[in-house]
Amino acid sequence: MQYSIKILVLSAAAMSVLVPLALAQAPEKSKRVGIIVNGTSGPRRHLEQAFLEAMRERGYVEGRNLVLERRFADGSPERLREGASELAALKLDAIVATCSPSTNAVKQATTASGTPIVMANVSDPVGQGLIASLARPGGNITGSSSQADETLPKMLELFSAVLPKAARVAVLHNTRNPVHPRLWRELLLAGKALDMTLVRIDVAGPKDFPAAFDTIARERLGALLVLPDDNMTMNFRARLVELATTHRIPTAYGVREFVVQGGLMSYGLNYALSYRRTAGYVDKILAGAKPADLPVEQPTRFEFVVNLKTAKELGVTIPQSLLVRADEVIQ
Repeated sequence: MQYSIKILVLSAAAMSVLVPLALAQAPEKSKRVGIIVNGTSGPRRHLEQAFLEAMRERGYVEGRNLVLERRFADGSPERLREGASELAALKLDAIVATCSPSTNAVKQATTASGTPIVMANVSDPVGQGLIASLARPGGNITGSSSQADETLPKMLELFSAVLPKAARVAVLHNTRNPVHPRLWRELLLAGKALDMTLVRIDVAGPKDFPAAFDTIARERLGALLVLPDDNMTMNFRARLVELATTHRIPTAYGVREFVVQGGLMSYGLNYALSYRRTAGYVDKILAGAKPADLPVEQPTRFEFVVNLKTAKELGVTIPQSLLVRADEVIQ
């Protein structure tokens, strides 16, 4: 009897070592997250990297415990709808939507599945019908609002300081962007308050850029403002900046990436920082939080960036009073 008791004790001791070892060697279950972009991968790779870096800081590493399902629409509404439907069918843990069109597409695609959606930098999500309110979004969508409609008056005010008093300003408006009509209306009000004449120039894609600049030249418009919250112009920013430089048109943009590329000036969100904050939402959802209970973040800081080299090339004088207000001046 004494002998059998010793055997049992030894077996229990062995099990106390083997069980934790087996658990430690068990593969970690991966979380599966989708990301949908209404454009191409290259021009936005730095934003995805900012998101992935922030996810790593929270313990999620792609290829180890995170699977990222990517869909790029290349500016095609049909491919955007297809990509959204594909992601909805995969029963993912969450989907990151990178603009207004992609958020609208996945909202429609996930009506049945209810897959959690985290939107990044979307203008007026309440007005677009994406969420019920900023404080309590309801449904399956949360994330960050770009507040682009609220930044436009300031953007136009800063731009007006470098333009001749009677300058007529062209406004590049993407007819395929559901939020641009709303932004155009806000900009018109801001232009009226500043006694500025604004002329809307419609485009549906990059193929329309040359004709848009021909119109600007023909109508003798002295400057151009590119409406923000638009993946299409973001993806083809190099082409836009090149045309603005060639035609010697002072141009204002909504994000710093255009100015780094050689554009004149920008005012708006720092997209890379915003994408890092998007990872925080995904982390909470992966931990069990419901989008309906996570308030939508409103940005509190916007950056003003000026490219002095471009200003000199265009013959534009940037007042010192404006330069001291800039968050970044590219020489």
